[in-house]
Amino acid sequence: MNIKRKRHFQPEVSTSSLNDIMFFLLLFFLIVSSLANPNVIKLLLPNSKSAQNLNKQQISISVTKDKRYFIDNRQISFNDIEPFLKSRMSSLQEPTVILRLEQSLTVQDLVDILEIGSRLQVKMVMATNKKTGQ
Repeated sequence: MNIKRKRHFQPEVSTSSLNDIMFFLLLFFLIVSSLANPNVIKLLLPNSKSAQNLNKQQISISVTKDKRYFIDNRQISFNDIEPFLKSRMSSLQEPTVILRLEQSLTVQDLVDILEIGSRLQVKMVMATNKKTGQ
């Protein structure tokens, strides 16, 4: 009696190292995404129907909802805004100050910053998010 064993070749894919590879890819993308904008101040800006892009030399003033003031990602007290802006504007031609205020702040907070710009005679523009859908 001849007994023949059937030997079937079944290809296998070894996935034991796939977990390690996925972990390193995830880690890589997390590190790269945090390096893309390391000094971003998170603000919820008001909405507007139109948007305008500026190509002039810009100084950014950001105000958070707990009234912390930042000039170009550098935290500064409210009393130091005017002298700091004056020193920054002396080195720039036609500077434009971009105001980035949290949506929940009052109009008085905006007026306080605009008064500083009026005294320094600088152009100030308020940053907004463009409304979508309407």
